[in-house]
Amino acid sequence: MLRNHLVLAVSLALAGVTCAQQSSQPQVKVNVLNVCSPSAEEKQQLTSALALVPQKASFTQDFEIDRGRSLLDQGADFLQTGQNAQVAPDSGTADWVRMRREFAGHTPFSRVQYSFSRDPKNMVETLVLVVRDPKDLLQIVIEDSSPAAASPSDMLGSNAAASRIRLERFGKSSIVLARCFGTENKPAPDQSAYEPLFQSASQISAKYRDLLGVQHTVPLELARLAQPAASAPKNIGKKPVSSDQHH
Repeated sequence: MLRNHLVLAVSLALAGVTCAQQSSQPQVKVNVLNVCSPSAEEKQQLTSALALVPQKASFTQDFEIDRGRSLLDQGADFLQTGQNAQVAPDSGTADWVRMRREFAGHTPFSRVQYSFSRDPKNMVETLVLVVRDPKDLLQIVIEDSSPAAASPSDMLGSNAAASRIRLERFGKSSIVLARCFGTENKPAPDQSAYEPLFQSASQISAKYRDLLGVQHTVPLELARLAQPAASAPKNIGKKPVSSDQHH
């Protein structure tokens, strides 16, 4: 009888240690975003956020225009994730142009940032509106894309429709609405309820293309990237060493 009590006490002690070890490990919280069909509450937040964007805007004299070329790596293709994602070593480069302007006067947003990126497969436009006094909402991101077969001028002149809307929030997960397409085995989801949001985002993108003058600036900056860099003179500041000198 004493032996049974002893076995029971040892078992309870081991169980307590196991529970303590499990509780001491940090918990991992995973948020799964339903980008094709956000909830009714998320849809309302998207609607309210887009309504804040000013249709008429004036900017300060502070601005920035930058251009560059980046090597594509495994992080470049956001459609492929996980261990099975493979990227060819010669996947190429991406040319990009970035612009920034500061809003003048009292507006809900402090600045607007625009970027255009072109790689061998796609061209992507991204418009970011940063909130002046962030509380819950930090920034609004609107994105659209087009196959690289078209020219940047054609894409910018056609006012490509928005394909992705994202709300970055303080201390919370993002709210995302993306255009979803079907496959051979799965039909496209019904997104008719979200068409007003896509239309509103597309109108905002078109408006800020004009306000920022991207139709002129982006092709000009990309053309500068295509120009070969001037070759630097060789042996500048180096004194030639004769063959008969010894050290």
